[in-house]
Amino acid sequence: MSTTQSERLRGLLEPLVAAKDLDLEEIEVSRAGRRGVLRITVDSDDGVELDTCAELSRTISEKLDESDVMGDGEYVLEVSSPGADRPLTEHRHYVRATGRLAKLTLTGGDEVIARILAVDADGLDLEVPGVKGRKPTARRVGFAEIAKARVELEFNRKDKKEEEA
Repeated sequence: MSTTQSERLRGLLEPLVAAKDLDLEEIEVSRAGRRGVLRITVDSDDGVELDTCAELSRTISEKLDESDVMGDGEYVLEVSSPGADRPLTEHRHYVRATGRLAKLTLTGGDEVIARILAVDADGLDLEVPGVKGRKPTARRVGFAEIAKARVELEFNRKDKKEEEA
């Protein structure tokens, strides 16, 4: 995607996404045979409902039809929310992941799997699970130390069951 097209798409889409109280996370334009594919990823602090994606897709489609930003060729529009195991790249992603288990790859190459307890401007307060019956330990990691981070899926998280009981 050319920088000009990227900038034009972002300028066109950001107000539409913001009007739904969502964050525009990613815009990706690719080819699938003769058709173009426009993938738009949106998110919010409360997640994104399927109906909201459908409404936003209709709104975006109408706006794109009025403009020439996608050119004259056919294209497919996909509007979705990020997956459960999405990479954490922005400060707001870490805030949204508070309470969740995350896998962090540090700049030195070490990997840490820990629960995010708190997020501030400088980094994360983590709880590293204990191994073989040991108690969890606290750890502080600065954003400058993080090379990659991703939320880990949890299928049997204990505190979720306690909330339901």
